[in-house]
Amino acid sequence: MDWSVGIGGLLVVFTVIPYVWVVKARERKNQLAFERSEKAGLNEPPSLHPVINPNACLCSGACIQACPEKKVLGFVGGKSQLIHAARCIGHGACADACPVDAIELVFGTEKRGVDIPEVSPNFETNIPNLHIVGELGGMGLIRNAVTQGRQSIEYIAQKKESKTDVLDVVIVGAGPAGLSASLEAMRVGLKFVTVDQGDIGGAIRQYPRRKLVMTQPMDIPLYGKVNSREMYKEELMDLWVKIVKDTGLEVQTFCKVNHIEKENGVFEVQTDQETFRAKHVVLAIGRRGTPRKLNVPGEDLSKVAYSLLEPEQFQDMSVMVVGGGDSALEAACSLAEEPGNKVTLSYRRDQFQRPKEEVRDRLQTLISEGKIETAFSSQIVSIAEGEVVLDHKGESVKVRNDQVFVFAGGELPTGFLKKIGVAVETKFGSA
Repeated sequence: MDWSVGIGGLLVVFTVIPYVWVVKARERKNQLAFERSEKAGLNEPPSLHPVINPNACLCSGACIQACPEKKVLGFVGGKSQLIHAARCIGHGACADACPVDAIELVFGTEKRGVDIPEVSPNFETNIPNLHIVGELGGMGLIRNAVTQGRQSIEYIAQKKESKTDVLDVVIVGAGPAGLSASLEAMRVGLKFVTVDQGDIGGAIRQYPRRKLVMTQPMDIPLYGKVNSREMYKEELMDLWVKIVKDTGLEVQTFCKVNHIEKENGVFEVQTDQETFRAKHVVLAIGRRGTPRKLNVPGEDLSKVAYSLLEPEQFQDMSVMVVGGGDSALEAACSLAEEPGNKVTLSYRRDQFQRPKEEVRDRLQTLISEGKIETAFSSQIVSIAEGEVVLDHKGESVKVRNDQVFVFAGGELPTGFLKKIGVAVETKFGSA
């Protein structure tokens, strides 16, 4: 009897106690990560995200394991918690995995509202026959965007009129949602046109190289199932280009929609190239909107760009990057890593607000190596062929320059939606 008690005690000492230590150590690490995230301003999720009810949480850890992004959720105080909120992109896998429904997916927070257009289960807005799908409707996942694009056309096809002298539908946007809608429109035989203010791929084209953009399989009309659970930007872009070529899908690229009006049941979609008339409109334009410009002299020069696709095209140059978000910092790092480049990073504030940890570390390394020079509290005053003039803390400073990249954010399409009459709700932590 004494031996059994002794052996049981040893088992507790050598198994249970070390396990408790490991768990406590992990929780301390998560708590520190959460505090660093708060201090860096990374505790505000960009869109759809989980809210965990601590009273209902059973600490199964299923939500933590289910998150494809990893390190977004973690245990703190014995309960699941959002650790790196800014990294959450709204997969929703955590809510699906929770065995006790302790997770609710919501838009915005008490401090930061998110504008979401009001749509029906068929993605129809308050304007009959005008639909919104994809990221613009709040669902940023590529698989969801593809599904919504297809479903919106399935609904429109049910209402198709046998004879009409106008298009069945105009599809605005050639990202995942718009391309899916276009392919489904081809499949069911609708008369349609697809336009995009940029090129095929939409916002995906603007992502950094080797960015993981898809983490779940999806079904693409006229193509079939894509079973890859992980796909990088280049792989997905190659896939879309192949599908467009193989199906013969026509997209009017670099065609910007300026206004949409509806009269006598027919939409007039006014673009900078021509006007289209249709019974239905599907807006799949994302949330990035049009790149925000600086509105300074010389900004129309060919050396000014608003995205960086191939950093290796820029070498042995003096480059200025404008902006303080992750896109600007990642671009500055990519350019600084090319041979012979000297990069100046201009930002209007006195410090970067919310850089991701890995981006911040990469940036600091390049600054310490002298490849990037930061100019905080600065703004571009004018741009010329061989130089840029900065207002740096009230002083005019000339900087030698060959190329300028502007990452000043985008003009969100909220104003455009309201202008054409779409009802928009600002959500502060609600579903």
